[in-house]
Amino acid sequence: MAKSDQLLADLMLLHPRLIDLSLGRIETLLGKLGNPHNKLPPVVHIAGTNGKGSVAAHLCAILEAAGYKVHVYVSPHLVRFHERISLASPEGPSRPIAEDALVDVLTRAQSVNDGDDITQFEITTAAALLAFSETPADVLLLEVGLGGRLDATNVIAEPALSVITSISMDHADKLGDSLDQIAAEKAGIIKPDVTCVVSQQEDGPLDVIDQVAQDIGAPVVAWGRDFEAFEQRGRLIFQRNDQLLDLPMSALHGRHQVINAGTAIAAALELKAFNIPDTAIETGLRRVSWPGRMQQLANGPLVTRISSGSELWLDGGHNAAAGCVLAQTMADLDERSPKPMHLITGMLALKDAAAFLAPFRGLARHVMTVPIPGSHEASHAPEILAKAAQDVGLRADTSTSVEAALARLEHQFPGPKRILICGSLHLAGHVLALQQGVAPQAS
Repeated sequence: MAKSDQLLADLMLLHPRLIDLSLGRIETLLGKLGNPHNKLPPVVHIAGTNGKGSVAAHLCAILEAAGYKVHVYVSPHLVRFHERISLASPEGPSRPIAEDALVDVLTRAQSVNDGDDITQFEITTAAALLAFSETPADVLLLEVGLGGRLDATNVIAEPALSVITSISMDHADKLGDSLDQIAAEKAGIIKPDVTCVVSQQEDGPLDVIDQVAQDIGAPVVAWGRDFEAFEQRGRLIFQRNDQLLDLPMSALHGRHQVINAGTAIAAALELKAFNIPDTAIETGLRRVSWPGRMQQLANGPLVTRISSGSELWLDGGHNAAAGCVLAQTMADLDERSPKPMHLITGMLALKDAAAFLAPFRGLARHVMTVPIPGSHEASHAPEILAKAAQDVGLRADTSTSVEAALARLEHQFPGPKRILICGSLHLAGHVLALQQGVAPQAS
């Protein structure tokens, strides 16, 4: 077992019996570590329900194309924990933290914490901030883990910029059971006199964000009011005020990536201390990569299990809004290149499976439901998930694994087809680990 595997397992044992979302534990730990969160490069703090990672990926690609060195913090990871902490590299793009460096910061955080109650996310966030503070960079893109107001990343008192991506229903047990309540939690990252770039929102959440920003004195730059982006004849058009950019489409698939790309462009242009030429935006859009988000698997052991002419796609989307954009993306693919479409899905038990699957009615020919191996969170039993699919009008059967589901689809539906594996980032990580022939680290 790799050293970081054991350290991460040990840190799980420090988990408090009762989870209260607060900043007290991480602030205490950061103090013991010498307050690394006060020694960071300029921070772009990113909250939201859907699109946080895609916006961060687009923004990173744009900034790096402009010649800047970029740290990135995201969660959860897909295959290895190291993916969460990407460090700026003097030789080129940022890259996941090396094993020895990860072991070092985790060990130091564990040592000064000295057995006190703390969540794994809190202590690993402190370790990440330590790593970021000790490696030179021009900017840190810091993604919120859950919510915003009381998230462990919200220890940054004066970010250079705040970004709030699309808000939808998710984690209602922790953030609230209405969009307005969830928006209030996300808006907790807004700081006085710090511009907040807001992606496309429903009116209610945008009103909440505007009110929070007004109350504390933060400028808001909002989609549809101050900027927008759209596809036109295969190009991405971005406009704000008196500026219009005619750009290549994002390398990431799906209409929703037009929104994410547009939000990232707006954020890049609001970083007034940075010089972002149009050419850097163009290059960033062409280069951007974000595994597990409408990713076509072009080779590897799973691809060899399906017939010639078939396509295998992977996405970690897991809530109702994600189901809508994924179904739209698959419909767009079908319009350009018709193929029978099938789903392989596994979902965590807290997720609303019916709401996620309903948009695929009339589009997916068949659904195969699978368990999620290795997740520390409970997942829907395949039988429960199949029943949810059937209840919304989809034909569904259960299977014991992704590999078995592929084999069964191939047997029942021979010939070219389009298969989407979806429903969970944990499942997406499991699939990528199978493709790479490695053992995934627990999330």
